[in-house]
Amino acid sequence: MEALQPNFLNRLLVAFNAARKSLLLLGGAILCTTAGFYLAAPAMLGIIQAAFHQHLAFFTVAEPFLAHVKLAFFGALFILMPAILLFLWRTIGKPFGLRNGAINWFVLATCLLFYAGAGFCYFITLPFGINFLLGYQTTQLKPLISVDRFVTFVALFILAFGLVFELPVIMVFTAWTGLCRRQLFEQYRRYAVLAISILAAVLTPTPDVMNMMLMGVPLYLLYELGILLLRILRI
Repeated sequence: MEALQPNFLNRLLVAFNAARKSLLLLGGAILCTTAGFYLAAPAMLGIIQAAFHQHLAFFTVAEPFLAHVKLAFFGALFILMPAILLFLWRTIGKPFGLRNGAINWFVLATCLLFYAGAGFCYFITLPFGINFLLGYQTTQLKPLISVDRFVTFVALFILAFGLVFELPVIMVFTAWTGLCRRQLFEQYRRYAVLAISILAAVLTPTPDVMNMMLMGVPLYLLYELGILLLRILRI
């Protein structure tokens, strides 16, 4: 595996150098979509506020503008994620011999897992975590939440959950390229549980065990799903 890593990195560098034009086009699409979403940012912010039942405030003159820009940018990333993943898989997959059919399956799987993770965070983890944190308010201690920090908090957690839900696909790809073997994932399962527990503690918005389980249990199930896929594919 150590001998494969330099070759793996070299292939990635060559692939991304060859895909500069596509990368520029993708960057332009993100900028244009961000500009379009900026017009809808007030409505998007209203939807988020209603979903989490929050009254927001701003503490600097520019904060509402910055919050709308961030919300538009994260919205663009969320909508364009299929295009971003398609670019990544075409760039990474072809140097390693992945055919278009395999690349399309990887794109479909990563899109489904990303939106599943984002939806799980938005509808389950974040409401539970926010309600837990706001439960510390008293008659003497009332929350006054910054709109910019709230937008950043929500958006980053949604993106993070979407990305970590890609675990089975990453496992399949690393086995496909020879970086790891199924036996390695099975042998170090206990260390995977430890790593998942640490990741759940970092990514969940609250330190309570229940919220960590809401993140850790799905991640462990995805890890086992990755091993099952490797057995089915005989990699």
